[in-house]
Amino acid sequence: MKLPKGLKLKLDPEDEYCHEPEEAQNYNESMYLNVYDGDEGVGGWFRLGNRVNEGYAEMTTCLYLPDGEIAFTYAKPEITHNKEMKAGGLEIKVVEPFKRLDVTYEGKVLAMTTPHDMADPAAAFKKHPRVPAKVDLKYTGVSPMFGGETVNEDGSPLQLDSEKSFARAHYEQHMAAEGTITVGERTWNIKGYGLRDKSWGPRYWQAIHWYRWLPIAFGDDFGMMVSIIGDGEGNVRRSGMVLEDGAYHMITDAKIETKWDENFYQTGMKATIKTEHGKDYVIEGEVISLIPLRNRRKSPDGELLNTRITEGMTKYTCNGRVGYGLSEYLDQIVDGEPVGKDIS
Repeated sequence: MKLPKGLKLKLDPEDEYCHEPEEAQNYNESMYLNVYDGDEGVGGWFRLGNRVNEGYAEMTTCLYLPDGEIAFTYAKPEITHNKEMKAGGLEIKVVEPFKRLDVTYEGKVLAMTTPHDMADPAAAFKKHPRVPAKVDLKYTGVSPMFGGETVNEDGSPLQLDSEKSFARAHYEQHMAAEGTITVGERTWNIKGYGLRDKSWGPRYWQAIHWYRWLPIAFGDDFGMMVSIIGDGEGNVRRSGMVLEDGAYHMITDAKIETKWDENFYQTGMKATIKTEHGKDYVIEGEVISLIPLRNRRKSPDGELLNTRITEGMTKYTCNGRVGYGLSEYLDQIVDGEPVGKDIS
């Protein structure tokens, strides 16, 4: 990853654990993991975001089940410290930094046969039944680490505008995962692949105009993460990496052509990427099932800001191989439409 002169990346094993919170009111420290078992047709993603200066955590458990069903829950449990990733029934435990993480969840989930209903959360939570769920997954890293904290050359932290910040630091890693997922009376033994990330620093979901994020895993020897981010002023950053031969190779250019439904939810995509080691890749994606999520807040001048994040579990093909992963599309919603719908 190339950085401007005078900056460098810093990443230490201690970063796997929780940091001392900054003074910014919107300080967020979060961990996220996903997995999918193509043989079982079951997977999911899990996120905890500690917003301790606001007194709560953002807890999300999203499980993709056979036949397009999604079991989902979101909560904002109260927290008083930033010492662990454990809230609302979800726990993400660091067993060995950069190598092993355990994820457990126990609680109720919304069992949705029509997950697009989550576009109106209040109606969805009234319509669909809540059932008990239990998750017990062990994650093992299959790749090097990617990312870290961007700091000055002398190691000092960057000064951030908390109103416009999404994260101070961010890193990712491809992983293998196995364990069990139980929803109601059904239990699946899971053995699959996915990706996890960690970030910390001030965050508002409205700080990014739009992005496309494709974390993809074909096995323990091949995967990728494709990232395209737009700032709303005509600038687009295209980046990511390809895992091959046990190493990450940086993406130098990327384009994503998206197929949309009538709600501008992605149903499929074609990603074309170029890497620093001279290889080109074409990845075809077909969304298996999708849930639309949102984040809303009022700006300091009272304007209601509406961010939509569509989370599609997606089947990918590349170079004759089949893999799985998320297609996560974030857009600010203006006049009822996502701002990035016409950009690839």
